[in-house]
Amino acid sequence: MSRHRIMSTISGSSFDQCGQDTVLRAALRAGIAFPYECNSGGCGSCKFELIEGTVDKLWPTAPGLSERDQRKGHLLACQCKATNDLQIKFRAGVPQAVAPAPAIRQRATLTGMSEVTYDIREFRFTTIEAAAFRPGQYAMLEIPGVPEARAYSMSNIGNTEGQWHFQIRRVRSGRATERLFEHLAIGDTVEIDGPYGHAYLRPDVSRDIICVAGGSGLAPMVSIVRGAAQAEMLKTRRLHFFYGGRTARDICGDDFLQVLGEHASSVQFHPVVSMPQDDTSKHWTGETGFVHEAVQRAFGERLSDFEFYLAGPPPMTQAMQEMLMLAHKVPFEQIHFDRFF
Repeated sequence: MSRHRIMSTISGSSFDQCGQDTVLRAALRAGIAFPYECNSGGCGSCKFELIEGTVDKLWPTAPGLSERDQRKGHLLACQCKATNDLQIKFRAGVPQAVAPAPAIRQRATLTGMSEVTYDIREFRFTTIEAAAFRPGQYAMLEIPGVPEARAYSMSNIGNTEGQWHFQIRRVRSGRATERLFEHLAIGDTVEIDGPYGHAYLRPDVSRDIICVAGGSGLAPMVSIVRGAAQAEMLKTRRLHFFYGGRTARDICGDDFLQVLGEHASSVQFHPVVSMPQDDTSKHWTGETGFVHEAVQRAFGERLSDFEFYLAGPPPMTQAMQEMLMLAHKVPFEQIHFDRFF
């Protein structure tokens, strides 16, 4: 197994990159505070400057790098693998970049599948070791036949039985989802590397909670709700779950909340349809419009009283951030999300 030493020219800290790891995953596994969010080349949070050494660029045209970044020679740590020892420069010291639990790589067996909507399926995997993650985090799945790992959020909560549940939306012409939906069978194996992500549940915060999800952003928000119930947070807090879909057939999530037992009365589900004119939505009688508008209509000037967890398409999370921080002055520390593109 190859091993390369990587040193930061700013902090003097160093770590080893081994095996299949990217520069970013090697740093995080070593407890280095390397900034990141998506782990997939989209957000651009993990930019660094290569001072000495060479790397293999996994996705040279990743959208996380602007033309200006490329002219300046910046690289993405999540899309680079060292081919020899490196010296690099990056902005370290971001507290939330340090994982609450170190990511580990495990072989996982597919043990179950079920349909959530017409285009979202839950895949249930089992590992020998415990599934040690916080509600709201994600993992990197390395799928046979797919060159690079894909990031998917867990919908369950951490457990000692090694259960990892992912609610994954099928992407048209998507290589990873095509393999998952069409070729993966019960008993087949993948590799799970995780956990990753900063948008995990903060159980020590006493504010009521608003979760906002769209599309396959359902999974981490369901995990947040389940985690809040397990931690008995819902005995003293209210939780509002907003789920936005384009049409009525995209709406889901309420059935996952019905298993909360004694905590169910503390959770209110708010489904929102943005295209009520669609033929599949002609009998829809619920909220319509964009989900961030529904949140604003529901709580208006009270929004700064809540702790927010967001997951979904970039336009949705961007609209939520702008509405909360610009229009209602909600402190950034009360808003938790990981950007995916």
